[in-house]
Amino acid sequence: MSGLSRLVDRFEDATVRDLAWLLFAPDLLRAGEAGAELAQPFASPADRDATLEWLQALDAAPDALHVRSRNPRSTRLGIYAESLLEFFLAHGPAARLIAANVPLRRQRRTIGECDFLLQTAGGARLHWELAVKFYLHIGDGATRTARLSDYVGPNLQDRFDLKYARLLTHQLGLTSRAEFAALGLGGPWDAQLFIKGRLFYHDDTVLPAPEVGARHVRGWWLTASEWRARHDAIDDARAWVVQPRLAWLASRRLRAGDAGSLIAESAAIHTRLQAADAPTMVASYIRDGAGGWTEESRGFIVPDDWPERARAFAASAL
Repeated sequence: MSGLSRLVDRFEDATVRDLAWLLFAPDLLRAGEAGAELAQPFASPADRDATLEWLQALDAAPDALHVRSRNPRSTRLGIYAESLLEFFLAHGPAARLIAANVPLRRQRRTIGECDFLLQTAGGARLHWELAVKFYLHIGDGATRTARLSDYVGPNLQDRFDLKYARLLTHQLGLTSRAEFAALGLGGPWDAQLFIKGRLFYHDDTVLPAPEVGARHVRGWWLTASEWRARHDAIDDARAWVVQPRLAWLASRRLRAGDAGSLIAESAAIHTRLQAADAPTMVASYIRDGAGGWTEESRGFIVPDDWPERARAFAASAL
């Protein structure tokens, strides 16, 4: 079990687990290679300890967090993550929120939006741009060290190098623009990247891109045929669960009382995954000693023609 899993597993509420994951998961980018300063949620070990105590209290009474973060009309993971981080900055012990989602306009046209403006206990005024991304590595089979363009979104509408360039060339510069100065929020503001997520690999021997954080959270991906060949029979000791988009952050634990429905659904899910027609995030659960289920691993099952299309999408960067 990783250090992140041990930390998150102390909390029972799924939304509190997601907030803890967002705060404590390693950055997707490597400090010193990111092209910008990386945000640090805690200015000191004391801030970190105070936040853990605050999360423990929140876990016992999470209703306020649920009200702020659960929007039945939205399934956008980015919006959900923003609501979690905003709640922490507004109510947590480590920093003070000045403003969130500040739009910049020119001639009535929105040209950008600053995610978070905050002030630390030491008086630093920070501009955070949040990105939570999930990319699959699709190398050409010959290059052993990945490039940022080799990390593609499951639906092939996003790519790590494109998001990275957008963050550096546009988002982080918003608080330096004249349109921002006109808002009267003062400054200067130190712009920082708050970038979390998970990268999924087909080949564990590939070296991550130089810009990628050494401790980034990892997963796997397989084509439907590959997954079918490895899991052609239902294993009573393991169950597969399709992860809805708003459950892509922290690992989940399933109570013993949920085991019956999990087993009943496992056969149908197993059949569905064998004929995946769109990339699907799944988690593998194993029985724990208390009669419940613990998440063992997480990955994507993609259609058999997805790798070829993904390579073409990655190659378009060259």
